[in-house]
Amino acid sequence: MDLLDPLLLARWQFGLTTLYHFLFVPLTLGMALTVAIFQTAWFRTGNLKWLHLTRFFGKIFLINFAMGVVTGIVQEFQFGMNWSSYSRFVGDVFGAPLAFEGLMAFFFEATFIGLWIFGWDKLPKALHLASIWIATIGAWFSAYFILAANAFMQNPVGFKMAEDGSRAEMTDFFAVLTNPVALAALPHTLFAAFMMTAGVIVSISAWHLLRKQNVDMMRSSLKFGLWGLIAAFAGVAISGDQLSLVMVATQPMKMAAAEAMFDSACGADASFSIFTLGTPDGTSELFSIRVPYLLALLSTHSFDGCVEGINDLNTLYTTEMFPQFADQVDGNFAPVLWVTYWAFRWMIGLGGVAALVAVAGLWLTRRKAKRDVPAWAWRLAIWAWPASLLAILVGWIFTEMGRQPWIVFSLMLTEDGVSPSVPGWTVLISLLAFTGIYAALAVVEFGLIMKTAKKGPDPLPEPGAPDARTQAVEDTPTTVY
Repeated sequence: MDLLDPLLLARWQFGLTTLYHFLFVPLTLGMALTVAIFQTAWFRTGNLKWLHLTRFFGKIFLINFAMGVVTGIVQEFQFGMNWSSYSRFVGDVFGAPLAFEGLMAFFFEATFIGLWIFGWDKLPKALHLASIWIATIGAWFSAYFILAANAFMQNPVGFKMAEDGSRAEMTDFFAVLTNPVALAALPHTLFAAFMMTAGVIVSISAWHLLRKQNVDMMRSSLKFGLWGLIAAFAGVAISGDQLSLVMVATQPMKMAAAEAMFDSACGADASFSIFTLGTPDGTSELFSIRVPYLLALLSTHSFDGCVEGINDLNTLYTTEMFPQFADQVDGNFAPVLWVTYWAFRWMIGLGGVAALVAVAGLWLTRRKAKRDVPAWAWRLAIWAWPASLLAILVGWIFTEMGRQPWIVFSLMLTEDGVSPSVPGWTVLISLLAFTGIYAALAVVEFGLIMKTAKKGPDPLPEPGAPDARTQAVEDTPTTVY
């Protein structure tokens, strides 16, 4: 292995910066909705508890949003630096949704977040509430344009090849935006984002309740987080099922790689393995725990359905569909199987763990519970955030690694997308620099969020305090953030 291989280093750099940026994306999408819901509850009820929770989780939202914007800018610069061949090949198509995302994120979304930050004592309450809801919708639109761009890499549509075959030219922007992969990925992404956000809320609430701090407010936020986590996990499962059907239709190799299934199978033989030990080439299976019919059901919604295996797909791709690329990949169009196999299971398993924590939390905190929640249960609940975060991260790894060896499925291999004139040592320098800078930013980000989370919301005024409700609203400063 050449440690100065530009392709290897460029992939590591893009993977590092993408995963780091993706740490902030789901929390932004989910926390914006949470803050909007809390502020709506305060608007409708006048209960100060919801105002204080709005301001508290709003601080976490803004810290995260600021870091997400900074790290997101780096992503788009890389297309012209380390991946210029890719940019020249699909820039006409890929650049359009990214341009719209920039407009949504940097103009529309940021404008209304600014109105929300500085409009507490300047805007009418209804208009101020509308600003956070509009910012939330803007964030979701921003996410959709990103997903549409990524969906083109998974399932290219709405284009034609130039006469000389040197580039893809967009012919139908509406087709790009309504790519079946993007339409299926949006609800899956939003539910996953809210699942992770609910995990954050549960973790913070449990930390305070363990120490008997801000009990009234944190019990309300805990209930919201627990129910939200369960509902979001259900949404992730349902939307993930639809996404898997689209994946089988557009990228059958990814589904085969998720199971590391070399030979095609139908019915009971198309089983889903919970855990398997065997050789990487699939020639020997030492131990496996399997659920018959499950892979067929996931892939086709039929117990008798058939799922194509890696060997048959390689034969099809090599001889009929993509013979022009066969020599470059040595006849093997499958991704790295141990990555896709385990990422798929960790994605499901960690999400399930977070949901089980929420179910246990609801049971232990039910009104008819005969004793206080034990300390170990609060400590366990704190892990709802890490579990849900890791679930969404490994899910993204599966999505992107499962597409390999393609950078654009059926059109361009990843090795053909790297910049031809960038030497490995320059990529290594930038990789090390990004790693160091991002590590420092991680310390700052995590430190700010932890400091804010531990401080908690402002305490509620004492019962009977004169004009407590009016004074709390009037004292809400525009510079609180």
